[in-house]
Amino acid sequence: MLPAMWWVLFSLCSILGVVTWYLRNFTERRELTRLCGILGAILMLALVQWTYSAELLE
Repeated sequence: MLPAMWWVLFSLCSILGVVTWYLRNFTERRELTRLCGILGAILMLALVQWTYSAELLE
């Protein structure tokens, strides 16, 4: 079972994905689009590492 913080990071990563898509397709805010995309990618890498290390511990 994954801890609650994992689910918070997962939710934030999902939200950032939608925000990045919206900003890219419907606005001209390139810096904010890049920031949201980079933050989402960092969160996804953290989730992958966390999940991988949690499976090794079981």
